[in-house]
Amino acid sequence: MTFDPITPDNPRRAARRKPAQPRALGRLLRRLGLRRQRADLDLLAQRILLPSLAISDEKHARTRLHDTGQRLARQEDWTRLADRITQADAARTHTPGGETAASLLAAGARADAVAAARDAVGDGREPDPAGLDALEQVYAGHEGSYPIALVVACTHMDIGQAWRTGGSAGTDRQDREARFLDHFRRAEELLAPFDAWAHDAPSLAAAQCALLAARPAPRRRVAGDYARLIALDPDCTQHLRALGVALLPARFGSLDAVNLEARRMAAQHGAGAYAWVWFDALALDADGLGVIDPDAFTEGLQAIAAQHPDQHIINEIAAFCGLVMAPRCGTARLPTARDRARATIHDCLDWLVARHLHELHPMIWAQALTGPGPASWLPPRRVSLAQGRQAALRAIAGRFADDLADGSALGFSSAGMYRLPAF
Repeated sequence: MTFDPITPDNPRRAARRKPAQPRALGRLLRRLGLRRQRADLDLLAQRILLPSLAISDEKHARTRLHDTGQRLARQEDWTRLADRITQADAARTHTPGGETAASLLAAGARADAVAAARDAVGDGREPDPAGLDALEQVYAGHEGSYPIALVVACTHMDIGQAWRTGGSAGTDRQDREARFLDHFRRAEELLAPFDAWAHDAPSLAAAQCALLAARPAPRRRVAGDYARLIALDPDCTQHLRALGVALLPARFGSLDAVNLEARRMAAQHGAGAYAWVWFDALALDADGLGVIDPDAFTEGLQAIAAQHPDQHIINEIAAFCGLVMAPRCGTARLPTARDRARATIHDCLDWLVARHLHELHPMIWAQALTGPGPASWLPPRRVSLAQGRQAALRAIAGRFADDLADGSALGFSSAGMYRLPAF
């Protein structure tokens, strides 16, 4: 980088330049130090030999199930779709990352209708009712089939949420809210005849939990509705994660309520449940660091890593510890309880990488950079892959800088991390 020098030959620049203020100078030095640190980490990262997988088993599984549901709907093979959803519910079939097969099949079946409606709402247009009317007619011909009712009800809920959150700036807010409530009211009518326990169907219980968004007093029902869902399908981590998000202050609860339910779920379903309930909630609301028990969270992560060695899960929790819980840069001050909790969780990256990580999934790390939930804009896939890989290797290099300082390299296998001596 070159700078225009201040000299008597350049009087205009000399007159324009003001004396550096201490605060501005401090910011400049921090930026320069951060750039130097990143450059050093990039050099160290070149000696991390970690295989990278652009498309994971989890992605394959989700795509296959979603596409199956979409294909059967397009072929109007509703009987077969209903059978597939029923079988997935009965078998408690999940993807390697914990997503339920029944929900993915149902999502694929309604994907065309939902996508068209969302595009219209986003553009400020009235959605073409043909797609939703066609699904309503399908249910009329399969009345009594809970999987078909589930597909139609979830279509209404997805379109309702699009009206509440995705309407154009020129759309009247009250009108959007009224449409949201209308769609959720119809969804409730469709699901009312079916009992999740009687049908042994976690997908129905999950849809009942989704209806909380339109309840007049959801706060009193969140814990109970989710407890019934989790009791039906205790091995599904997505339900535990959804419970934590639903209990956030921005939704239907409080941080103390998140912690209470996390402890309750841990007592019923094991230490890992405490970490899963807090997982997305903590990423969405960092104030939870002032409430969470970092030791219980760490114990939960250890239980998850031991019980679920799938690399999708390991990458998820490693990216969370390494990126989401990375120390925050700021002015020098005494560490608070939140800082200490963040540091405790961030330190888990060491043993996660050393003992459990042997395959990098860059898209998971790229998602950790943007945060949970759908982003309004995402870079092209190849850019996300590069950003995710770079972020992961920098995080690992920062934690294992001492091991790499002498020119050694770090290799990874299913047996764990190992050092390769410098040549």
